[in-house]
Amino acid sequence: MSLEPSELILNADRSVYHLKLLPEDIAETILLVGDPERVPRVSRHFDTLECTKSNREFTTHTGYLGPHRLSVVSTGIGTDNIDIVLNELDALVNIDFQTRMPKSSLTRLRLVRMGTSGALQEDIPLDSFLLSDYAVGFDGLLHYYQGEHLQRADMQYRLLDFMKWPVMHAVPYVVAADPELTAQVDGPGIFRGVTATNPGFYAPQGRSLRLPLQQANFLERLAAFRHGDLRITNMEMETAGILAMAGLLGHSAASLSAILANRLRGEFSKSPEQTIDRLINHTLDALF
Repeated sequence: MSLEPSELILNADRSVYHLKLLPEDIAETILLVGDPERVPRVSRHFDTLECTKSNREFTTHTGYLGPHRLSVVSTGIGTDNIDIVLNELDALVNIDFQTRMPKSSLTRLRLVRMGTSGALQEDIPLDSFLLSDYAVGFDGLLHYYQGEHLQRADMQYRLLDFMKWPVMHAVPYVVAADPELTAQVDGPGIFRGVTATNPGFYAPQGRSLRLPLQQANFLERLAAFRHGDLRITNMEMETAGILAMAGLLGHSAASLSAILANRLRGEFSKSPEQTIDRLINHTLDALF
């Protein structure tokens, strides 16, 4: 059965609704960044640039690095945007826009997030890189899909008990990165760990400016959590959604974070832009 116009929304030029992209506009290897202004910082490394499109917070550049075709797409902030971006990227390669039906032969995208993050462990220094083996989603996105098969239930239940999780909050979910792609973008000196993905920047990440927190010791308890040899190493706002949606849709995904803050020590990088540029260089070198 074909998808109704209210479900698969296409623009007048037959581009997908939010990203405003046509199927030929993206490569099968896609770098995901949050900030639209970071897209040209990545694509300036391309040898040739064939597509530049923007709509709202979503900017896409596609081109070639040597013989390799790749895209860089900005997602904006948060897993609500990740839900849009991952579904629409998948639609571009796996749904026929003429028949409005899924294709019989599906394409598997390679998705690598290059983002920024705050460390939750004392031994993870500013301006280092962290590669996520797992992510804990505090946002609830995965629970709107049939995603039980992706969840690391043993770790989820232990976390709920350890954190004395409030019944009115979304139940955390734990998902894994693609091990092969993760190994490809690994490198010397890169930390590995479990990334917490939070549904906000202030209270959901333990920050209080003028408003009191419901869980005043949230950061300390999260940092103290252990499940075997796993610990929660850092927090940000997209990784769990990317890993979850990629897993549901049959794509491979990995997440690299530049550590710009250490939350337990109250420190922030003095050279964040240089650290982000180093992360871009590392990722491109590792992939190609």
